[in-house]
Amino acid sequence: MNTKSALLVGVGGQGTILASRIFTQGLLDAGWDVKMSEVHGMAQRGGSVSTQVRWGRQVFSPLIGPGAADLVLAFEKMEAVRYQEYLAPDGIAVVSSLEIPSAPISAGLCPYPSGCLDGLRRHHRCIEVKAGEIAQSLGNRKCMNVVLLGAMAEALDMGAMDWETAIRNTVPSRFLELNLAAFQAGRAAVRGEAV
Repeated sequence: MNTKSALLVGVGGQGTILASRIFTQGLLDAGWDVKMSEVHGMAQRGGSVSTQVRWGRQVFSPLIGPGAADLVLAFEKMEAVRYQEYLAPDGIAVVSSLEIPSAPISAGLCPYPSGCLDGLRRHHRCIEVKAGEIAQSLGNRKCMNVVLLGAMAEALDMGAMDWETAIRNTVPSRFLELNLAAFQAGRAAVRGEAV
């Protein structure tokens, strides 16, 4: 297998880094060489957070250049648009339908852009997941990150990996059952099954 690359992007507090750690653990458990890089930026103030994950037989760098990501997993719509230049021509975007207003939008200086995913859809396969609603239906909106991780695993046809062990080894035990259910719900959402 050639080296594969995924870019996980979101807003501070959404659990982007935890999802990246579960993803990385799953890949390591499957025997791949894995490199991960995190950028927190102004995450604590609701700023952008991104994590780059690369895996394969031998990986020399965790960094992904423009046009090289096999996947962008976006925890918020505008973050998908912000990072779309990193997607390879045949790349996939798995995007939460969640809209988090930026500071200028919250201040009433401009509206949240309608149709912001239209350009992304014209050039790439784009799977939009109602991750926040799915997480809420499971009883805790904070598991949205693992819903998206399940959607990503399904979109990349990586469902056969031992994700349960990766989640068990990464998530605190008191949240384990919730996150296992969230992962399966994300997979089901991509398959078009009722959640």
